[in-house]
Amino acid sequence: MDPSVKDALARWPNVPAVYGWLSLDARGRWRFHPEGRAAEGGPGESITNTQILGFIDRNYGHDEQGRWFFQNGPQRVYVRLDAAPWVLRLSDDQRRLLTHTGRPVQSVLGWRLDEDGRLYARTEAGAGVVLDRDLPMLLEILRTPDGRPLLDALEGAPPPAISFPGAYEPAPLASLARAEAAACLGFVADPAPAPE
Repeated sequence: MDPSVKDALARWPNVPAVYGWLSLDARGRWRFHPEGRAAEGGPGESITNTQILGFIDRNYGHDEQGRWFFQNGPQRVYVRLDAAPWVLRLSDDQRRLLTHTGRPVQSVLGWRLDEDGRLYARTEAGAGVVLDRDLPMLLEILRTPDGRPLLDALEGAPPPAISFPGAYEPAPLASLARAEAAACLGFVADPAPAPE
């Protein structure tokens, strides 16, 4: 978190949080919802300013309930997640995964594959979904316990564990119903204020 954000939190600790203004799409793009209507499911507007994007990326986190937010100075801006808290891509050298914020993934604790072919990973930083354009290459890299590419193994019953050679230890692979991704992976997809 930026020092200026920490200072603002110390000065104004009781600024109310806001909901409905920011979303993260399945491709790792931040979207602004100028009317505060992210909960209605619309795509919102692209945020393209690199300084703003960098500020959001550095000040992105979660609370103990699994609600993800951007800490904008003293104000917490809760984020609607269209797929997962992190969108994961292959590094340029294809030797590891990176989050949509550029953070290297240190460990993968488990993999989940949904009925639409989306691949999720439980990482040390939280749940992530693999970016669609990187998925075919990652499926070639991931290996079954007997050394076959996961893509080849998916034609039969999914293997019980898979590994990313040279990057991550073998981790269990299981199926997942897409509608249950948030509950299964421990995040809140569309945070809302508590009822009064």
